[in-house]
Amino acid sequence: MAFEQEWAEMRAAASKRTAVQLNSVPAEGGGGGGGYDLVVNRDDLGAIGNDAYDLLGRMGKEGDIARASTFDAATALTNGNFVSGSAVLKVHDFWQTHLRTLLDACAQISNHLDYSKARHANDEVKIVGDLAQISALTDYMK
Repeated sequence: MAFEQEWAEMRAAASKRTAVQLNSVPAEGGGGGGGYDLVVNRDDLGAIGNDAYDLLGRMGKEGDIARASTFDAATALTNGNFVSGSAVLKVHDFWQTHLRTLLDACAQISNHLDYSKARHANDEVKIVGDLAQISALTDYMK
């Protein structure tokens, strides 16, 4: 096979693989069955946001149970000239830092989902209002 012929076949095969398809679904299926790309269910958002809020509350209470006693133990060990006192204090500080990080993450998740739920509801109202205006104009034009 000559180079030119082989090169032409390779270019043709490559163009088939990279062809752009507009307003259609690939022949092999794909594309999600023609459904929506983004579907937001307010009940799902609310449930996840509620779970994050509940986790935030529980973690705030239960994650702080041992804080005072751990700090007291670190102080007592340090005052008793035990080397492990500073290690216990490091564990205490490490736990507090990560607990605050987790609490902040749960609060952000909860707040974001509440915001998303409210924003989606507002978008729906706006879209319905816009479509109602178009519908009235269409009826008028008939």
